[in-house]
Amino acid sequence: MIDRTINTLSDEILQSANSIKIFFLDVDGVFTDGSLYFNEDGESLKKFNALDGFGINLLQQADIEPVVITGRNSKSLRNRLSELKIKNSFYGVENKLQVAEQCLQAKGLNWSQAAAMGDDWPDLQILIRVQLSISPPQAHKELLNRVNYVCTAQAGRGAVREACDLLLKAKGKYTKILNQMLL
Repeated sequence: MIDRTINTLSDEILQSANSIKIFFLDVDGVFTDGSLYFNEDGESLKKFNALDGFGINLLQQADIEPVVITGRNSKSLRNRLSELKIKNSFYGVENKLQVAEQCLQAKGLNWSQAAAMGDDWPDLQILIRVQLSISPPQAHKELLNRVNYVCTAQAGRGAVREACDLLLKAKGKYTKILNQMLL
């Protein structure tokens, strides 16, 4: 088994992530464990992990912009992403690639400056284009065979945080931000 903890990332992975300025993320199966819960009114409920949320906060401090592109749309999801101050969130999206391309164009970026994290086929078109593609370990096998990095943490249980830590380390900001927390 390969040890892929933050301290043993390959030089190739770190080099790939060095130029990242934007990070595209799916929600179900990435921020959450992929389970869908509905209350009696049909409103979907989601369970999020605080580690993932703090990782998003750290990325923003390091000038890496998180962008959420999801096929779902719910009040609980909108509330969580608003709480995380994610400025670019797109809900109910059928064509994720089109939205990602529009984001890159609006920011004057290209695919070599982008990373993405997804877990299923709707995420593939973005994952195959970005500089660094990431998935949680329970992603569909077609993604697991194509991404650059498979997290050790499960979706909804710190996988997003692991991806954020990877990006911070590649940018040389992980230790600096950690040391600031220790003061």
